[in-house]
Amino acid sequence: MPTLASIFLLMIATVLLGIVPGPDMFYILARSTGQGRSAGLISCIGIAVGGVLQTTALALGLSGLFLAVPVAYQIVKYAGAVYLVYLGVRTILNREDPLTGAPSEKAGLVRIFLQGTFTTLLNPKVAFFYLAFLPQFVNQAQGHVSLQLLLLGLIFNITGLAVDSTIALLASLLGLWLKGHKKAARLLQWFSGGILVGLGVRLAFARQE
Repeated sequence: MPTLASIFLLMIATVLLGIVPGPDMFYILARSTGQGRSAGLISCIGIAVGGVLQTTALALGLSGLFLAVPVAYQIVKYAGAVYLVYLGVRTILNREDPLTGAPSEKAGLVRIFLQGTFTTLLNPKVAFFYLAFLPQFVNQAQGHVSLQLLLLGLIFNITGLAVDSTIALLASLLGLWLKGHKKAARLLQWFSGGILVGLGVRLAFARQE
């Protein structure tokens, strides 16, 4: 199993990576400022679940498929890009009054959770990141590499969830303040949708590394 020193270093690295602006952070900011604390936290959970699924794929050797079959990478990449752009356009075109909230919060939160999960799953660059990052903390002498990768992936995503949740809570306070004004709320809706569209375009033009 991984040494305690390796686990500690992994957690420190995860915190540092979590506070660096990236696609996940921008997605969480969009949901938190646009739809409030609950939406932001559920987005964080969805992203974490997607990350756990990605690291499980890594442990099972499935992430190597992207290296062996470049077409698979391209298919998943463009599917993820289209999905993000769709979410962004839908957010921008939403005619619901941003000050009143959704009529069915429970259904909305379930949808947001799934969106967060699929946003991570449909980003092959996340798989490449795990493929390059997590093996550095594996203790080869102990064997059971797949089990170690599963454990390291779980630790990474739990730590990342704590960091992301903090960001979501702070962003939701900003969104709550902005929603005190109807015009600001509408601008916030466009801002949130624009971020999602931008992430989709960014993913579409990302190179395989």
